[in-house]
Amino acid sequence: MMDGVSTVSASREDTSPPHEPPASGGPGGRGGREPGWVRPFVIVIAAVALLLIGATGGLLIGLPGSSTPATPAADSVDVGFAQDMSVHHNQAVQMASWERDHTTDPALHQLAFDIESTQGQQIGRMQGWLAMWGAATSPVGGRYMAWMADDPAGHAGMSSMSSTGVAQMPGMASEEDLRALRAATGPQLDVLFLQLMLRHHEGGTSMLQYAVDHATVPEVRNLAAQMLTSQGSEAQYMKQLLAQRGASPLPVN
Repeated sequence: MMDGVSTVSASREDTSPPHEPPASGGPGGRGGREPGWVRPFVIVIAAVALLLIGATGGLLIGLPGSSTPATPAADSVDVGFAQDMSVHHNQAVQMASWERDHTTDPALHQLAFDIESTQGQQIGRMQGWLAMWGAATSPVGGRYMAWMADDPAGHAGMSSMSSTGVAQMPGMASEEDLRALRAATGPQLDVLFLQLMLRHHEGGTSMLQYAVDHATVPEVRNLAAQMLTSQGSEAQYMKQLLAQRGASPLPVN
C-alpha cells in the first residue's frame, strides 16, 4: 500500500470506545509531546529488537524432527505473504502514525496508536523471517500476490490472477488518498482516516485467509490467523465510529 491488539466486540450496543485514552502527560498522552528525536530513536531500537525476535522464530522453524521445511522457496506462499503483507502493513502504519499525531479525538488517537504499534511489530516478525530465509524483504519487480495465482476460489477478489501478480494490492490507498489525508483536519481528518483504514483492513482479508489456508510454516499460518481476528474486530469498531459520525465506508478497491 504488523500480535496483540485491543479486541473490540462487534456486538456492543453502546457507542463507548473500547479503547481508553492515554493518561494525560504521559508519552502518549495529550498533556505533552515528546521531543522530535525520541520517536525515530525508539523506532530504530524496536525494529532491531523485533528483527532479532523474528530471527529467533526463524531458527525455531525447522528444528530436528520437524516435517516443515526450514527454508521456504522464494515463490512459496510463506515468502510471498511475508513480503506483500509487510508492504501492506507499512502503509497502514504510515496512515495510523499521521492520525495519531494530528487527531484531537482521544478515541481516534488510541485506535491509531494501537494499529501503528501492532502492525509495526508484525512487520518486524515478517521481516525477521525473510532475513532468516535469505529472501528479499519486498516483492521483486514491484508485483504483488503472485503467490495466490493458483487460487481457484478467487480469494484475491479478482476474476483472474496472473502468475506475475498485480500492480496494487486490494485496500491500498492511492497517492491522492494519502495527500487528502494529510491535508484534512478535525472531524474531516478522522472520517477520512476511518474510511481509508477500514478499506485497508478489508482489502487485506483475502491475503490473510489465503495464508491461513495455504502457508506451510505453522508460525506464518498462526500470525495470519491472529491478523484476521484483530483486524476483523478493528473493522467492526471503525464501522461503529463512522456511523456515529454520519459517514459511510468506502467500497473495497
